[in-house]
Amino acid sequence: MVNDEHVPALEPDDLGRLFVERLNAGDLEGLVALYEPDAVFAFPPGEQQVGREAIRAALGLILAARPQLPPGVPARALVQGDLALTSTRLESGAVTAEVARRQADGTWRWVLDQPAIA
Repeated sequence: MVNDEHVPALEPDDLGRLFVERLNAGDLEGLVALYEPDAVFAFPPGEQQVGREAIRAALGLILAARPQLPPGVPARALVQGDLALTSTRLESGAVTAEVARRQADGTWRWVLDQPAIA
């Protein structure tokens, strides 16, 4: 169950920062809260996890390794209406690409997440 007590993303640019903070803290439910209920997460490479339960399972596998992810360099979100494209260049050189959607309460959640496009 997603905990509504987690600080929401008030801007699309907040999502990447919150992801890194929650991943480094081992906060599985906080990570899942960044996604819409029917979001798609492209992980592991070549596979797609659809919906929060599948995303929770994939993120749980990632967290099991207790990773520490440096913040990376985010690109400024490209926003059109209620949709936004977010992207970050990671320290490893990989680049992420995500589509976020503004929620009814004005906060933002990812609907598509491709954690490594390059």
